[in-house]
Amino acid sequence: MDNKIELEMVEKEAAEDKSLPLKETAKNLVFGKGNPNAKILFVGEAAGRNEDEQGIPFVGKAGKNLDELLSKVGLSLNDVYIANILKYRPPDNRDPLPGEIKAHTPWLVKQIKIIKPKVICSLGNYATKFFLANGDVDLMVKQPGISSVHGKVREIEFMGMKIKLIPLFHPAAIIYRREWLPLWEQDMEIVKKEIAQQTLV
Repeated sequence: MDNKIELEMVEKEAAEDKSLPLKETAKNLVFGKGNPNAKILFVGEAAGRNEDEQGIPFVGKAGKNLDELLSKVGLSLNDVYIANILKYRPPDNRDPLPGEIKAHTPWLVKQIKIIKPKVICSLGNYATKFFLANGDVDLMVKQPGISSVHGKVREIEFMGMKIKLIPLFHPAAIIYRREWLPLWEQDMEIVKKEIAQQTLV
């Protein structure tokens, strides 16, 4: 089946899941955007206010920043797919609760299985710790922070899948920490190199 159609079916299922935590307090399901056949999958933590309003991930300041960051390394939304761990915005952008993460994770797993990306880029501290802990909320606190692992290629096991993970600084963080911009560009060159190598295999 076509990836685009499969993702649309899963998105519809998620939207119809009345038991999914945070549905009651959010305005829209924020499922994903980009190329359904992308070799790079970006995964963030959760939607913000703008994303909740529009039902699309990364449309606010962080989204504009991500677009600029991608264009700097010769990529666009046509080359990547973007999703979040949580498909609904937590109220007032609070941290997700353990039960919320557990309930939302299967939807992200479905997206990964459909897209089959060559590389997953975790955006920021939270998403990075989530993947390194194999989605186990209790183990997330024990994982290293983004500053020490960004740009480092890791082969990990995630929900029974072998994944090539490359942690990146969150686009929102780079708005306030412009000195991280060169590091982000260097890390993305590592991502591109990794994908080129795998495509040749």
